[in-house]
Amino acid sequence: MSETKPLKNDLTLHWIVAAMLLAMLITYNIICHLLGSDIQYDMQAEQRVLIRSIFYVIAIILFPITNLIRYIFIRLNETMPGNTIAKHRYLITVTVSLFAIEIVGLFGFIMFILGDDFNTLYIFSTLALLGIFVHRPKLEEYQNILEALRIQKLKG
Repeated sequence: MSETKPLKNDLTLHWIVAAMLLAMLITYNIICHLLGSDIQYDMQAEQRVLIRSIFYVIAIILFPITNLIRYIFIRLNETMPGNTIAKHRYLITVTVSLFAIEIVGLFGFIMFILGDDFNTLYIFSTLALLGIFVHRPKLEEYQNILEALRIQKLKG
């Protein structure tokens, strides 16, 4: 237990990034509830359906691509030579993957502004929330990076 406490402390900034993106997602929803129709633009339904469909397709594609990018970044974190410490390497990985998923939440906010109802906002927000959960900082991934860098240093 005493070994994992310093490692968890190393991930504090990572969790702050995740919390900030979660706060942004909550802020989108609060703004939409407080300002409601005052911020909505009355776009024609056909145009909204087209934009919403494009956003859904992008969101569907974005999830596996973000997962792949995160996987590649983690492998690069473990294998790339250099003096960059593991904490900074993993911070870049977490930040990139979380920001990529945050775009999905922004889609709901944009659709609400374009005149869609709360249902669309909630769907995109829930997808973004799921993405933030899936791509949150994970102690096991960080430990694996540390171990791989330690082994690499011993060999080199």
